[in-house]
Amino acid sequence: MIRAGVLGGTGYAGIETVRLLLRHPEVTVTRIVSQSYAGKPISQVYPNLMGVCDLVCSPLDVADIKENCDVVFTALPHGASKEVIPDLYEAGLRIIDLSGDFRYLDVEVYEKWYGEPHTDPELLKKAVYGLCELHREEIKTTRLVGNPGCYTTCSILGFAPLVKAGVVDTKSLIIDAKSGVTGAGRGLNLPNLFCECTETMKAYKIATHRHTSEIEQELSLLAGEDLMLSFTPHLAPMKRGILATCYANLKGSYTTEELLKLYRDFYEGEPFVRIYQEGTLPEVKHIAGSNCVGIGLVVDERLNRVVVVSCVDNLIKGAAGQAVQNMNLLFGLPETTGLLDPGLYL
Repeated sequence: MIRAGVLGGTGYAGIETVRLLLRHPEVTVTRIVSQSYAGKPISQVYPNLMGVCDLVCSPLDVADIKENCDVVFTALPHGASKEVIPDLYEAGLRIIDLSGDFRYLDVEVYEKWYGEPHTDPELLKKAVYGLCELHREEIKTTRLVGNPGCYTTCSILGFAPLVKAGVVDTKSLIIDAKSGVTGAGRGLNLPNLFCECTETMKAYKIATHRHTSEIEQELSLLAGEDLMLSFTPHLAPMKRGILATCYANLKGSYTTEELLKLYRDFYEGEPFVRIYQEGTLPEVKHIAGSNCVGIGLVVDERLNRVVVVSCVDNLIKGAAGQAVQNMNLLFGLPETTGLLDPGLYL
């Protein structure tokens, strides 16, 4: 059995990682690290685990993690992961980092968007961006995966076939995305309280959201040129889910069905990508609770523009599920192991 530890296991992404690992047939969860709840059984923090997992949360002890884990999921705040991961990496562990600390090819891009120096740029060079649909073979050979963000997963996979095929003007890319409140984490924060979020919707961090840089990095690789795009996130009054509406001007004349075929060909054989038929579009409730991404599109013939709608569950394909998918690749397991649950719908 693979011995797994989850650092930051009581946050939303962390506990979703724990929940998925508990159901994984090849994994035993040996450590759940939490500074805030050290000494408490995880089932007291999250009573849904009562009788399922009563493992006691422990404070961070790198020596203990090295001794008792084969793989570590670091669901720590941005900035904290890069302080802990180097020691774990030196110990020979496989690491999947759910923060933004090891997602970048260029340390200067990280430092610009995160506003702080990276303490281990050499290790950053060894990390692989963990979007399985684009970097599967690289992931298999690494020991450090930078697990992508939720907005980025939804947006990159939504645009990837168009950008790779060169059928859209890369100077016209616009992403309008909505996220459930769990995307902001479990910490107490006035704008995220129920009465502040319900019955309303708001845009935030316009032109400054960190995930912009991740999306640009990956789409630039696909395009073979540096590109910039407009990304606007919104907070929606729902618990989980991401819906991204992506706009791009077409270089030529294409029908909706022609571009859907492009998508079906690009994602052929991908177990977690669902391409919708012409005339239908994905909704958050179609994929919430699953590790799937739903993608549909429409060609606006009047403007010669394509509009792509992409959905993921921000806590699963946008975080914990993708992390487990990466773990499966790291250990040579079937990629879908422990991840085949359908969406919840209700």
